[in-house]
Amino acid sequence: MDYEPLDLVNPRCKVDPDTRPVARETRHIHLKLDKLQPSIEDWFEEASKKGGWSKNGRIITESWLKQGLRDRGITRDLKWGTPIPLDVFSEESDKEIYGYKVFYVWFDACIGYVSITANYTAEWEKWWYDPENVQLYQFMGKDNVPFHTVIFPGSQIGTGDRWTMLHHLSTTEYLNYENGKFSKSRGVGVFGNNAKDTGVPADVWRYYLLKNRPETGDSQFEWKYFIEQNNSELLAKLGNFVNRVIKLVNSKIYNSIIPDYTAMHSRSIFDKAKAEINQHLKQYLEDMESVSLKAGILSAMQIAQAGNNFLQSNGFDNKLAANEPEKAAAVTGIAINIIYLCASIFEPYLPATSRSILKQLNAPFLYIPDHWTADDIKPGHQIGNAEYLFTQIDPKKEEEWRNMYGGTQAERLKKEEEAAKAAAKKTAVKAKKAEKKGKKPGQESVEATATKGAKPADVGKEPIDAVTDGVQQVTLPSS
Repeated sequence: MDYEPLDLVNPRCKVDPDTRPVARETRHIHLKLDKLQPSIEDWFEEASKKGGWSKNGRIITESWLKQGLRDRGITRDLKWGTPIPLDVFSEESDKEIYGYKVFYVWFDACIGYVSITANYTAEWEKWWYDPENVQLYQFMGKDNVPFHTVIFPGSQIGTGDRWTMLHHLSTTEYLNYENGKFSKSRGVGVFGNNAKDTGVPADVWRYYLLKNRPETGDSQFEWKYFIEQNNSELLAKLGNFVNRVIKLVNSKIYNSIIPDYTAMHSRSIFDKAKAEINQHLKQYLEDMESVSLKAGILSAMQIAQAGNNFLQSNGFDNKLAANEPEKAAAVTGIAINIIYLCASIFEPYLPATSRSILKQLNAPFLYIPDHWTADDIKPGHQIGNAEYLFTQIDPKKEEEWRNMYGGTQAERLKKEEEAAKAAAKKTAVKAKKAEKKGKKPGQESVEATATKGAKPADVGKEPIDAVTDGVQQVTLPSS
């Protein structure tokens, strides 16, 4: 059952309980969704199947349509917002009424997609009035589904024009925080500014969040797994693979020049590895076409892991280059081209990492092929210098970050004050014990100064903050 504001019993203001709302008559513009329902239903049936919408997006839309659409007010009595364009009214009385109103935000917001495009380019109609050649993909949390699958399409249909309309809808469930809920008001959870404050590169956040994207059900953000996936996947699989190969090519063995790998490149001993990577590539392309972003990043990491396995199975090291130079050259050439492929397939997920790989390879972006041939970077190509893609995150950070983002600032300050009081109490107890023994806290005996030497005078010492200003603690990379 739906309730209206006037159905509230004893309504009052939360901030000032003595203030009571007053009901007043007003006029609003309505979108007649009830009359548009048959057209919306026809469009939905075709678009959701053709575009392969997310299951939850289809269910939410079907629920709205099943209940029956009603006309919906698209204006509000507010001062802030997009004002109603008065030139559409012929009567002065209407202009006076609607001159103090604004559009309802979820009617206005979706129209904003069109107006933003029009602000960007005078050729906006090429995008929004060409349904035969343009496909519209939209990504959102499930709360916003009806505005994009009912209200906005209804608005488009209602104009009678041939709009580019929603093709694919990618809808997510909820991302929870450490077995609870994110709450900005209570300071629980890590948000955009917090993520930046940790100093962890954006690509690490992108990897973890996309790998744990709540596509079919709620998922959890947990610091333990955030750190683990950086260390055991990004660093150990992708980072070490890239670094291992490029460092060897940078060495005196090849002097940063890709060796002539053609002698053994086509030998059958490498067919299995090439076939495995092409199988993963095929799956990756299917994942991306179906907007299965979570599956896509897993397929990409499988290609990086296949690269590691390839090196391992062929004994990729200095000895191979010394004892079997032709095989070493072929392994190096194939490995370099696996890395080149990785730069492309990871680019939608890890753009900064992709740029770094391309810089190290000294190569332009490679358009993702349908079939990989392992020879896009040719013999004789000079690569750049090796750089670390990722660094180890200390597992001890888990507890630190959990405490830092587990409550409000007031709660955290309270904990800090309690810790400071406990430390002061401990110091006071020590001072009392020292006083009973007849010496001041920190005072040393003559014998002690004779054996250890006198302490230097503490003259002109700078505050710690001034000394450490600009000094950054770093973890030495292991990849």
